[in-house]
Amino acid sequence: MCAFGQRVLDLDAEDFGMPEEVGEVPKDLLDRARASRMPQAPRERPRGALASLRPAYSLLLEVVAIRWERREMAALVAAVHIASEYLALLAWEPVLGHAGDPALIGGSVSGPGSRFGVPLEPGAERNCDHTRPERSACERTLRVATEPPPGWRAYLDRQHSQVAQALGDCAARCRTPCTVMTRLDEGVRADLVERCKLASDFTDGALVKLRHAAPVGHGFGVPSPEEVQAAWARARSSLRRNPLGKAALAGDDRDGYPLPGLPGLFSAIASARIEPDTLLDEVSTRLVTALA
Repeated sequence: MCAFGQRVLDLDAEDFGMPEEVGEVPKDLLDRARASRMPQAPRERPRGALASLRPAYSLLLEVVAIRWERREMAALVAAVHIASEYLALLAWEPVLGHAGDPALIGGSVSGPGSRFGVPLEPGAERNCDHTRPERSACERTLRVATEPPPGWRAYLDRQHSQVAQALGDCAARCRTPCTVMTRLDEGVRADLVERCKLASDFTDGALVKLRHAAPVGHGFGVPSPEEVQAAWARARSSLRRNPLGKAALAGDDRDGYPLPGLPGLFSAIASARIEPDTLLDEVSTRLVTALA
């Protein structure tokens, strides 16, 4: 149980829900962890975080709260950064019907008039705002479900987050939308644009930028709790300029969360209620019971 709990706290998502070598873990806890697992083979079932990212974001909220209580700011910032990388996919999930599963995404983003994953012809006018790495990742996501497990895992490690970023750009930043967006009903499209813009604002905000000053980033400093609070206060001030962000953060000082308003923000982006998980709390409770 300790080994399982540590794996979950460390957000070791590729091994969530796997049996521990040191002993049995109750099946109900394994199943809850598997809801946030990234499948390690193209046809693995269940699909975990590729079916829905909502359980993973609930778990991220629980982990962030625990890291705050333990004053582990480097780990907290790392968890926030992970959340920012896939936030656009959380926004797209109600539209796609899944969380960017490469085995299913083709029908929503490819076809006549789509520039998703289409390489630029030499000398052709650039009509797509995706960067070269994003275009490469988008092209790969359309075929990686037919690759063997090592190629699939390499894609998840290096390119899946770039696909999330690319889809966020399609909705929030593209100046010449292709059929990835224009095929959507007007109301669905407008709602998606607003939620992706809010996701982009969070990703570009002061809290996520703290990662670059932490050991998990590019420097050697670790932010203090006071610096994390100050960064989140600046980020919230900026996010409130977005009407959806202002609504999401209303009453944030009363939600009891260490980073006030973060659950409401994730919920607004997901268009679904997301609250901190209780998986690690349950692990602790069962450990105490077993030891007693």
